[in-house]
Amino acid sequence: MKVIEIASFGGPDVLRLAERPMPVAGAGELCIRVSASGVNRPDVLQRAGHYPAPVGASDIPGLEVAGTIVGGDVQAIEAAGFKLGDRVCALVAGGGYAQYCIAPVVHCLPVPAGLTDVQAASLPETVFTVWSNVFDRGHLTAGETLLVQGGSSGIGVMAIQMAKAFGANVIATAGSDEKCQAIRALGADHVINYKSEDFEQEARRLTNDSGVDVILDMVAGAYVAREVNCLAEDGRLVIIAVQGGIKSEINAGLVLRKRLTITGSTLRIRPIAFKQAIAQACRTRVWPLLEAGRIRPVIHSVIPAMAAEQASGSGAAQAHALMESNQHVGKIVLTWGTA
Repeated sequence: MKVIEIASFGGPDVLRLAERPMPVAGAGELCIRVSASGVNRPDVLQRAGHYPAPVGASDIPGLEVAGTIVGGDVQAIEAAGFKLGDRVCALVAGGGYAQYCIAPVVHCLPVPAGLTDVQAASLPETVFTVWSNVFDRGHLTAGETLLVQGGSSGIGVMAIQMAKAFGANVIATAGSDEKCQAIRALGADHVINYKSEDFEQEARRLTNDSGVDVILDMVAGAYVAREVNCLAEDGRLVIIAVQGGIKSEINAGLVLRKRLTITGSTLRIRPIAFKQAIAQACRTRVWPLLEAGRIRPVIHSVIPAMAAEQASGSGAAQAHALMESNQHVGKIVLTWGTA
């Protein structure tokens, strides 16, 4: 099969089209003929040598796919309500940039009715991440206010829509007026251009100085101290990436006085059973909203993974370069010619 592999750690040009043996599904697994592969920030970090694949996972990048079930543990497939030939999307720990991909059956969900494989491939990593962090760890409830840092990212556009669908108020940040306009159209109640406005001051102003209840943070670094300042009493800060750096200084007195919770997580290395519980919750709570059109995938670019002129793997390289430019709103998706 054709895959996109990381020839060596470095920039986008180290991604190359290659051939690998067909993967073999084990117990509790299925094989997907991949139509589309979502591109995510962890893929970029892995390519640069900063986010190694977990032990036992494929070294091929890619954490989410959509396509057709073509084989695997038939008993497990049928127990999950699937059959050969069904269209599914899946969260995987690696191996997504390939024509065929192995996934745990319990990490697979049906392609939502009315959606294409390209749209479905944009869902697992983002929906699972938002559910796990905003709702499970952040305990966001209806009527509370969520601040989304990086509202135009793949995670951001999904967090805005999911929070609104479950009755929360949403403040989101973005780095340009055009991005602010785009995320406002997705339902954000208030948007902040972090390049021209102080998000801490604006968040306090927009909440009449009471602060926000939950913050979804993909920046960390110096942002953490400012986020502590603009959290409400009993507020929760959930950190899911450290693009701004791993070191932070905070006013610990505020943490005590306001009874704050500062937490964070990564999803890729968690056990199969942990991600299975997230998949079940998303199928029950989020998939009906997708099928009803209350939440929609936001696709910025669709790029062929292996067009004839891209023998070097430059389709994936183009996708990574676009992600690193931070010019996109929503998801970037690679296609394998069967979507």
